[in-house]
Amino acid sequence: MHMTHRDGALDLLKWLALLSMVLDHLRYVGFSADWLYVPGRLAFPWFCLAMAANLARDSGARPDRWRYLGWLVLFSAVSEIPYRLFIVDADTLNVMPTLALGLLVVRGWQDRGLQAWLLAVVAVVLAALFAAHLMFGFFGVLLPLAIWLVIRRPWYFALLPGLVCLAANQWQVLYYSVRLGSSVAMAAVGTCLIAPGVGLFLLRQARGVKPPPMRRWAYGLYPGHFLLLSLVRQIFA
Repeated sequence: MHMTHRDGALDLLKWLALLSMVLDHLRYVGFSADWLYVPGRLAFPWFCLAMAANLARDSGARPDRWRYLGWLVLFSAVSEIPYRLFIVDADTLNVMPTLALGLLVVRGWQDRGLQAWLLAVVAVVLAALFAAHLMFGFFGVLLPLAIWLVIRRPWYFALLPGLVCLAANQWQVLYYSVRLGSSVAMAAVGTCLIAPGVGLFLLRQARGVKPPPMRRWAYGLYPGHFLLLSLVRQIFA
């Protein structure tokens, strides 16, 4: 999340991803607002895009190139208890392990060194074996790579990560709901398909904006928002 030279568009993308995530999780506070599922589909692909954008700026030659992974692993552990407290019937880990494995996959493709390549293979194998326990599953681990591959290509290439994003969001369930005529499911499918492309558009067109910089402290917003929403649920229960 930290950059030597601030990119306002990237900071904006991160703030919007955070907002989308909070809107999605408001559904678990007790409000009857299933429609919040739709903007919530933007959060994960935009966090993946933020990761891909940071990695695309980094040639991998810096000594701290694995520091990103360390922060993700640390907050994977820190976030699990707040995540379980808020989503009591959760059947997957929090999203950080998915992002950490996705980072390893991109690094393996990017660096092509033996160590990075082996770690990427291990990440893919773990994603395949434990897909049911990972938020967004196997395709969620592949989404950062799919975005990284098209980040400097024309906009229409964004359809590829859009399809991967849809696959990561239980497309079978969404497709079944679409067949039943659910407008929320239809909107969710469309949002999954366009989310990477919309995010890439923001990165390319919003460079003049200057939102508050989102630095390493922002990792704490993930477990923190679970604790805050748990408190809100207790107040209004």
